[in-house]
Amino acid sequence: MSETASSSPASRRSFIRQGTAAAVALPAVVSTLAACGETKASAVPPKDPKPATPPPPSAQQKADQMDAMHEKGIKAFPAKTEGKGNQLMEPKMEGRVKVYDLAAEELQWEVEAGRKVKAWAYNGQVPGPQIRVREGDRVRINLTNKLPESTSIHFHGLELPNDQDGVPFITQPPVKPGESYTYEFTVPNAGSHMYHSHHNAAIQVGQGLLGAFVVEPKRPLAAHKAEVDYVMVLNDGYHGYTLNGKSFPATEPVVCTQGQVVRLRFMNEGMMIHPMHLHGMHMTVIAKDGWDQPAPWKCDTLNVAPGERWDVLVKATNPGTWAFHCHILPHAESEHGMFGMVTALVVKPAVA
Repeated sequence: MSETASSSPASRRSFIRQGTAAAVALPAVVSTLAACGETKASAVPPKDPKPATPPPPSAQQKADQMDAMHEKGIKAFPAKTEGKGNQLMEPKMEGRVKVYDLAAEELQWEVEAGRKVKAWAYNGQVPGPQIRVREGDRVRINLTNKLPESTSIHFHGLELPNDQDGVPFITQPPVKPGESYTYEFTVPNAGSHMYHSHHNAAIQVGQGLLGAFVVEPKRPLAAHKAEVDYVMVLNDGYHGYTLNGKSFPATEPVVCTQGQVVRLRFMNEGMMIHPMHLHGMHMTVIAKDGWDQPAPWKCDTLNVAPGERWDVLVKATNPGTWAFHCHILPHAESEHGMFGMVTALVVKPAVA
């Protein structure tokens, strides 16, 4: 006890002295730390000033940019692309029967320059080959299915025997992948008709399984005579807005000479209406869905609904390059220029 008691005052004095020394030293430590902080802070380089925001383009600059895009598309027309659809198919003759071999297969199709899409096509083209026969011809069509799903062919507008109508589970079994199927009939009615898939059709037709089936009459009318006969298949499926499988500026112009008569056969294989408008000249409507109109009538804009076919005559009296397009404007033009369902009727001046 005495040892502990005698040492206690000294211990207290020692503690007080140590605390006093620490209190005296603390400001110096804080000052040193602050100085270190200042040194570190001053070592960080100052940030670059924020770059100035460029002024927005003027109205003139915006107009120039838009005009340049429009001009580029027009100058590219008709733009070259790989593949051409709606090509006339010559039949093989087996006796008096006209034979057409069609293969449905998947491929890459160039809709416009540089833009390829997946397509399901007959014989490697969209639209498929144009079949052109005469009323009363005997026809055989051999379909080979190279697709990953079943398919069929319906001959839209032809008044055929029931077993040739091409609708799976109603008139025939579906044509499964790897299988073939034969249609054969005597062509009953003249006019502008179509052929297309009738199995999962919204997908298959939208991807290109379609084509023109034109039947010439046994006794053509003199009033319907034309120097140029042009089929224009409209579609608005998976490839966008197209005329004969192409989108402007890759569409094909209709070309004639001043004074000639042009017969246009509109066929709508899409799912939307398309009012087709011709600049510079009127159209005389002569047939609907293959049937002659009892009283032809004139227009410059003709509405073509899904599944419809309209035949018109144009007397090419006015030379020049005339715009020809769907008049639902979002199907034909945007701020970037013309696209989709746009082509031109080119009337070359007559040589004196």
